[in-house]
Amino acid sequence: VQLQASGGGLVQSGGSLRLSCVASGDIFSINTMGWYRQAPGKHRELVATMTSDGSTNYADSEKGRFTISRDNAKNTVNLQMDSLKPEDTAVYYCNFKEGPIDYWGQGTLVTVSS
Repeated sequence: VQLQASGGGLVQSGGSLRLSCVASGDIFSINTMGWYRQAPGKHRELVATMTSDGSTNYADSEKGRFTISRDNAKNTVNLQMDSLKPEDTAVYYCNFKEGPIDYWGQGTLVTVSS
């Protein structure tokens, strides 16, 4: 499975960005897609995930500000990020999980200026 992410960039505090990720390759219908992020000097952490049947999981700090969605027919997952804060600055990684196997995209940088 290959993942291609897009949509990162520079935004002012309080602004919005939308990340997208497309999965390609041998994909089974039951899977989880989502986003993780890694800020400088920190571990990679969960942002949000969504299963193929629509169940979502958000990190507490993103609830109410970020919205994950996906299009199963297009193997695409999106992350709408609103009310961005400087502490949201990180490299955001698309993740695709089938059973015990994780696939990762190349990462897209999100920078939020104060």
